[in-house]
Amino acid sequence: MGANLSALFTDPNFLSSSYPSSSSYCLSSSSSSSSRTGLGDLPESCVALIIGNLDPPDICKLAKLNRAFRGASWADFVWKTKLPSNYHILIQKLFGDFPRQLDKREIYTMLCRVNSIDGGTKQVWLDKRTGGVCLSISSKGLLITGIDDRRYWNHIPTEESRFSTIAFLQQIWWFEVGGEVEFPFPAGTYSVFFRLQLGRASRRFGRRVCNTEQVHGWDIKPVRFQLWTSDGQYAASQCILNDPGKWMEYHVGDFVVENSSGSTTTKIKFSMTQIDCTHTKGGLCLDSVVIYPSKLKRVVVSDF
Repeated sequence: MGANLSALFTDPNFLSSSYPSSSSYCLSSSSSSSSRTGLGDLPESCVALIIGNLDPPDICKLAKLNRAFRGASWADFVWKTKLPSNYHILIQKLFGDFPRQLDKREIYTMLCRVNSIDGGTKQVWLDKRTGGVCLSISSKGLLITGIDDRRYWNHIPTEESRFSTIAFLQQIWWFEVGGEVEFPFPAGTYSVFFRLQLGRASRRFGRRVCNTEQVHGWDIKPVRFQLWTSDGQYAASQCILNDPGKWMEYHVGDFVVENSSGSTTTKIKFSMTQIDCTHTKGGLCLDSVVIYPSKLKRVVVSDF
């Protein structure tokens, strides 16, 4: 049965070839020879019920098969189940009120794009396959101790960030980075990460190279990560920063959104500290803080 179902979606002539014409299937031999049932003869309503169980990328692929699948791929009830439960609130948050009605597929497509808010310091998008809400906060949207003193920190341009710029730490005694965000996350469990790299990357003769000469102090004491939510949740972790030359996402902790009805928002505060003043530390690139649905964290760990 599984093989037959697979053929149904890959071979447009599957239905015709699987059931040869005979008097046992048709009223007459003449009607049998002149009428052949194909995949395109399926009613759009039936097709919509089938593809509604698939992931969005697969629905879009099947829409290319024929007119019936293309029409079914625009059915509102198919895409309503793919959208976050509070998608209307997300639309208002990201785009404001629209003067016209949008199809659910159009809404899904718009939310899957990387949408900037808060002066470009934050970006929000849906994971295309699952519809999970993801949020990223740039280094310029964080509170960084000493960021205004160029002896310690510099903002440098790069192609390796969603925001086209990162904060580079040359050397400091007291390391502290914090921030907060208030956003209408749909119900679910979310994970918070700091995206960091030891060493400063650049291009030389078309190849990526990473200068690690200024990297020091991170192998002496661990960095401590913490997060708090407006409803009393708390998480903490710590680790030694390692693997120079690679962008790493360091897990801060998880939080749970129980209810996303109405205009409910969740406020999250987070921090990253290494405040042992017995030694300096430096050579660190800080890109952003990212928040993903927890079920995605193993999949998107290398994205930027």
